[in-house]
Amino acid sequence: MTGAASGATLANRRGTLFRSVLPPLVFGLLLLVVWDIVTRTGAVAEFYLPAPLDLARQFLDDVFHGDLVDYTEETVWEALAGSGIGIGVALPLGYLIARSEIAAAALQPYVAASQAMPAVALAPLLALWIGYGLLPIAVLCALLVFFPIIVNTVLGLRSLDPDVMGAARVDGVGWWGMLWYIELPLALPSVLAGVRNGLTLSITGAVVGEFVMGGDGLGQLLSVQRQEADTIGLFSTLVMLGLLAAASYGVVRLVERLVQRD
Repeated sequence: MTGAASGATLANRRGTLFRSVLPPLVFGLLLLVVWDIVTRTGAVAEFYLPAPLDLARQFLDDVFHGDLVDYTEETVWEALAGSGIGIGVALPLGYLIARSEIAAAALQPYVAASQAMPAVALAPLLALWIGYGLLPIAVLCALLVFFPIIVNTVLGLRSLDPDVMGAARVDGVGWWGMLWYIELPLALPSVLAGVRNGLTLSITGAVVGEFVMGGDGLGQLLSVQRQEADTIGLFSTLVMLGLLAAASYGVVRLVERLVQRD
């Protein structure tokens, strides 16, 4: 029975992996085929849309022989710094809102209102208040990271089973024990979902910040390529941005699966 159960579990995992990998792979291949046909037939000029193979050559050349990796490292540091600030503020504030009705009533309207201010509009103010460099861009990233994390943190904590919480209190579990051994583990999947979305947005925040405040990352590179009408260079940089967002999403998703497995 144990061998049969293990075989069934392995088959289920393979089936899940197959269903999760095959659809995006097939869809991506279809997009590439259509893209290649459009460029080969001349339906769209190469100036506006380079051919997939030409773009692949340009991207590899930028990675191995150009400065794309150096620009990428700068953007990654900005995004990570902003994510750290955003997570450090959002988690305790989310816990406070979830556990205090007064704090929720006082803070939630302002948290919601903060999302009405576009990042492009905030960037010049941050440059005026803080100056230029890593810090204002990191703060801008933190503002974008903040909202999905705080929303998911509040949702995860408020969704906990009250019977489990009540039983823990009856057993004499204190505030710290409740937080560390019960609330945090049970709410962690929801919190990680917010972190996953926040990390993806942090890349956007870094690029927007560099557009407005300058810097040495991918946003600055895009600005230069736009001024030079370097279409294939723009596409190459956008491919790197997409890979960064996908990588950050995938890493947190992997952590989520490990947590759920435990």
